[in-house]
This record gives sequence, structure tokens and C-alpha cells, in this order.
Amino acid sequence: MTRTAESIPNLSDRRFVVTGANSGIGLETTRELARAGATVVMACRSRDRAEAAAGEIYADVGHADLVIESLDLASLESIRSFAAELDGTVDVLVNNAGVMGIPRGETEDGFEKQLGINHLGHFVLTAHLSDQLAADGRVVTVSSAMHERGQIDFGDLHSRHSYGPWEAYSQSKLANVLFARELQRRFEAAGTDQRSLAVHPGYADTDLQPRVARAKGSRIQLGMMWAANAVFAQPASMGALPTLYAATAPDVNGGGYYGPGGLLNMRGYPERQEPSKRAQNPKTAKRLWDVSEGETDIDFSL
Repeated sequence: MTRTAESIPNLSDRRFVVTGANSGIGLETTRELARAGATVVMACRSRDRAEAAAGEIYADVGHADLVIESLDLASLESIRSFAAELDGTVDVLVNNAGVMGIPRGETEDGFEKQLGINHLGHFVLTAHLSDQLAADGRVVTVSSAMHERGQIDFGDLHSRHSYGPWEAYSQSKLANVLFARELQRRFEAAGTDQRSLAVHPGYADTDLQPRVARAKGSRIQLGMMWAANAVFAQPASMGALPTLYAATAPDVNGGGYYGPGGLLNMRGYPERQEPSKRAQNPKTAKRLWDVSEGETDIDFSL
């Protein structure tokens, strides 16, 4: 079966929360969910960029039902405020926002930025929204094929002693898959019908790649990134399909990992795939969960 945006079921009366909804995969995910009739909460750090993105969607989808809310995943206080102000049931939470390959920095709470935003921020957000998740709700966490290179360095989780931008990124993306799978185990232990899934977009043409070059101040690398995107990447609309499939298709399995099924799993339509062996280690997943609770001072109990 070809999993396209046209195969998304009617989503009227369902509410989605999408982090990083103003660009790239998040923007395309929001567009297609709105087209299918969903109410989409656009959880974004920049309200101005979110409003510009919403305007683009309204021009394409006249009936779009969008709500813009401020959320900075680099701030635990911002996450708490966002969750406190979000009333009502959440049918699907899409943990999409992220940063990639940036020079070392720290979040407001002292976490290495890539781990802090990509994993810990979404961990805390999911914890705060877990009581509002519908009885048949889903949590979809966007990872990357780069998770296969990742290792969780519990001895230097925030890369204070040694930092490599891509090593830190790969660690954060491995953490995404470990979190998604551990959350599913906890859903099952609690006896709920809720589902947790991980996805990756393949190589998609988004602003993430050029943003790496901008962060380094390299015009040469920026040009190379734009060229690579133009030649090798699939459109962001295709990169969003695994997320849309995991978030809406009736036949997806909790704990599953979905990505493009074409060339080198970097292009094409979504299919279920196997994450790396490290991502399937339940002991590492449980330890990461416990450490994440301790780092963020939150009790994530279902």
C-alpha cells in the first residue's frame, strides 16, 4: 500500500500538537493534518515564524483549524507554561522540533542543546501532557537515520568533557527512539490502548541542513548544503509522510519505527523498519528514562 497524504483518514474532531510546526517536516505535517480536518496546535519557539507558516497553510487550506502557542523546548519553564495553558484532550502529540549538528551550547537549564531540545525537552513535554492524552491517543517522536551512529554516553551525557556536533546529534536521535520504545512498554504495562511510535524522514529538503552551516558561519558549507538538498534530498512533503502515517494510519503498531522505504531508506513512501540494535536495548531505554527523570526533576509515571 502506498502511504500518501491522500490516504490520511478524516480527522475532524481530533486535536494534534506538533512541535516545530513552522518549518520543514513540522510545517508539512501540520498542513496535511489540517487538510484532513484536524485541529492542530502549532507549538513553536518563534510566534512570528509560526504566524507566517499558518498564513501559508491558510492560503493552501482555507478550512484549516490552527492554534498557535509558544513553546521553547530549551526551557523547562516554557514547557511547563505551555502544558499548563493547554486545556482539553490531545489525540496525538508529534514530537518533531529539533536542532542538528550545531556548535556546543547549553539550554536555559544547563543541558547540552541537542540532547536538551531533541530529547529532554520532548520527554518533559510528553510527561506533562500524558494525563491529557486520549484513551486511544498516540505519541509520535521524530528521530533520524543518524540514530544508528549514536551511543548514549551516560558518563558524559552533556558532552562537557568532549564534544562533537554529529556525535551529540546522533546521541539525541538514539535517545528519541529509546524513549519512544520505552514509552510504549509503559503504555502496555499500564494496560492502555495508547501508542508510542518513532519515525525518521530520510533525507528531506528542510532548513535543518543549511542551519548547520549558518551556525558555523561558513558560506562554503552553506552553498554545499543547498546544492546537496537540491540534488539528493526528497521534498519536505515526502519527508513528512512517515510522521503522518504513524500519527493517523489505523494499522500502525505501538513501538514501531517508520521511515522511507526507498533508496537506502532515505527516500520514498513510509514503511515499518528496524532501528539499530542499540535502540532496541530495553535496559538502556529504562536507564535513559530514569536519568531523564533525574536530570529534569520530573516524575513521569503513567
